[in-house]
Amino acid sequence: MRIYNTLTRRKEEFIPLEKGKVKMYACGITVSGEAHIGHGYQALIYDIMRKYLEKKGYSVTYARNYTDIDDKIIAKSKETGIPADKYAADMIKKIDKVMAEMDVDDPSLWLKATKNIGNIIKFIQRLIDSGHAYAAKCGDVYFSVSSFKRYGCLSNRSVEDMLDGVRVENNDEKREPADFALWKAAKEGEISWDSPWGKGRPGWHIECSAMNMAAFGEQIDIHGGGRDLIFPHHENEIAQTESLTGKQFAKYWTHNGLIKVNGQKMSKSLGNSLLLEDLLEKYTNEAIKFALLQNNYRNDINITVELFPEAERHLTDFYNVIKAVEDKFGKGSKPSAEIDEKFNADMDEDFNTALALSELFGLFKAVSAKLAKGDVSAADDVAQIRKTYSLLGLFKKDAAEYLAEVSAKNPADIPEDIKELAEKRWQAKLARDWASADKLRAELDEKGYVIKDAKDNYTVIKK
Repeated sequence: MRIYNTLTRRKEEFIPLEKGKVKMYACGITVSGEAHIGHGYQALIYDIMRKYLEKKGYSVTYARNYTDIDDKIIAKSKETGIPADKYAADMIKKIDKVMAEMDVDDPSLWLKATKNIGNIIKFIQRLIDSGHAYAAKCGDVYFSVSSFKRYGCLSNRSVEDMLDGVRVENNDEKREPADFALWKAAKEGEISWDSPWGKGRPGWHIECSAMNMAAFGEQIDIHGGGRDLIFPHHENEIAQTESLTGKQFAKYWTHNGLIKVNGQKMSKSLGNSLLLEDLLEKYTNEAIKFALLQNNYRNDINITVELFPEAERHLTDFYNVIKAVEDKFGKGSKPSAEIDEKFNADMDEDFNTALALSELFGLFKAVSAKLAKGDVSAADDVAQIRKTYSLLGLFKKDAAEYLAEVSAKNPADIPEDIKELAEKRWQAKLARDWASADKLRAELDEKGYVIKDAKDNYTVIKK
């Protein structure tokens, strides 16, 4: 198995620090707003990495954080009048809910900055004691970038290059322009904690170093996040942690690509942010995953108007084949090693979901051919596809239920006369007029449509 390592800028054989065990950390969401598609994509990628490593037989401890205190959250608190801690807690609840709807599993460990203030303060004090950080008179604490000779090793740039074109805060108490804040003195009305340097709060970069140290110790196997975090966030994490320990912090640094919308970087300032909640109202979570995972995780994704609808059409075609096979032959029981082995070979090459998904078109073509011939082994192939690709979050649903969900999200696809018949049949059922309800159901069936009843409503899908 090979993983692309941002630190060395090449693919490397994956060999964990401790045989059979993997310590993995991914930077999570700063909860200053609701989850957008970029957050969903990053969470999905590292969830898949964790699951595939477990499939390979590793015992994986996967930690993920919420940044629940920073400048943006404080700004939102002032804007809304909601205390910063309550604002962050409320936003985390919303994000957790939408991630559950996206069917992204929780990590082994959830870490939050505000729950690690003591660990952060201890970490900063050790950096000061070792000469890698210094306290300013105003109550701020800064990391001395010049004290860490390998600074720039991850982004492969010099300090001068990093500062070129980057806004640097003017502060007479900083020794060098590149020095960055570990602790920020509290301003009037801001949330704060007591520290040896006065009331204040953590800087952004220190939280991940301190939380990693508390959760895993001095070293981890895999550290991940979006490519926009390489500099300065991950560069600063390396400097902080390795200055303290003298050891390599993370053996493998992995970074997913960024989201673009019609060729432009997704951002609030451009007004093109795509909230995950809004997308889930229009498309199934499996369609969203299929669309995103057709891309190599290290590349940027360009979201166009056709990306998600096209993914939904492909999955609908696949589920129609699954339904036809399972209706005719039932559930398969004999595993197809070849399907799983090819998937593993693709994923072994730096988690290549794009290649793994490209295999599906040939697989379903072959299954359709078997179905046409009456070959019962089509059921075994479908069972294996379901089992193998469930790791990517696909083909986990009952076929009829999936098709009903797609139909419910796209009611315009159902002709008006069919909608009227379906509604009449529903009303007949509510009135316990079973004869009329059965007659209308049969009429719908003749026209090529099926009714799927739920507790309080129904959906109508094309057969």
